[in-house]
Amino acid sequence: MFHFDGVIFMKKKLLSFALLTFFSVAHAETVFITLEKDNALAVLNPTDGKLLKTVPVGKRPRGIALSPDNKTLYVATSDDNTIKIFDATTLKQTGNLPSGEDPETFALSPDGKKMYVSNEDDSLVTVIDLAKKKVSKQIKVGVEPEGICVSADNQWLISASETTNMVHWIDVKTQTIVENTLVDARPRFVTFTPDSSQLWVTSEMAGSLMVLDTKTKQPIKTITFSIQGLAADKIQPVGVAIDKERKRAYVALGTANRVAVVNAQTFEIERYFLVGSRVWNVAFSPDQKHLYTANGISNDVSIIDLESQTVTKSIGVGSYPWGLAVKL
Repeated sequence: MFHFDGVIFMKKKLLSFALLTFFSVAHAETVFITLEKDNALAVLNPTDGKLLKTVPVGKRPRGIALSPDNKTLYVATSDDNTIKIFDATTLKQTGNLPSGEDPETFALSPDGKKMYVSNEDDSLVTVIDLAKKKVSKQIKVGVEPEGICVSADNQWLISASETTNMVHWIDVKTQTIVENTLVDARPRFVTFTPDSSQLWVTSEMAGSLMVLDTKTKQPIKTITFSIQGLAADKIQPVGVAIDKERKRAYVALGTANRVAVVNAQTFEIERYFLVGSRVWNVAFSPDQKHLYTANGISNDVSIIDLESQTVTKSIGVGSYPWGLAVKL
């Protein structure tokens, strides 16, 4: 006898399974990590905790970013004096950008039309028109610029000069410096809060993080870190990630081998996560339920579950991981 209801039931189960599988695959994320000493890019599946592959990209890769549409991956290969363009799906190189000498870090405009590159050796910021793949301007800044970012409202470009101990406020429209703010020693990383109202600046040598008001361009808070049993000179803040709701910020503390959790409203330090050695940079998963850390000396990436507030795993990725980009 033909059991029609049974066939329908089985078809529904198969369809549900197929949809579930499709949904899982379609929403699986990928973490890209630059490996400074391997001259390569590591590709990580954080869900399974597996290193999928390692792709050669060029000499001394550091800065990395995805285009706003997630289709293009940009990698700064410092010793090649260029920023390379890759298809974010196939990882095939599709071009090069004229970045100037020794590009280590860069920032994309919110619309993805422009790129701003730090040229540390030349004390310059190079502006690139991405559609034309041409330099449109070079802006003279302080000595050894590295940290760079653009506000979400596309009003301000910030360049941090490590030796000058200064952040430069560059008007995006005029592409000129309109103000300079002195900060603590050796500023390494800069980022705006999602609402563009504050600029957060880490200072590696001072072991501090300064919060600046965007309107006044002046500091409103200096945060210092203290870890029991650890010498102060081992605490070297670098990368920062601030969540979308501006509830918390996560600060990579370099040779302290920890990530600090800072209340982004009160500026109080809530806790520290112990991760791998020499944590350089941090990046959120797209849903901001996880945080990934690039641990330069232990050669791995740590995964922090932000809901359970635990470090769930560390995955070996290759020699000297530095930058992170996450693709959904």
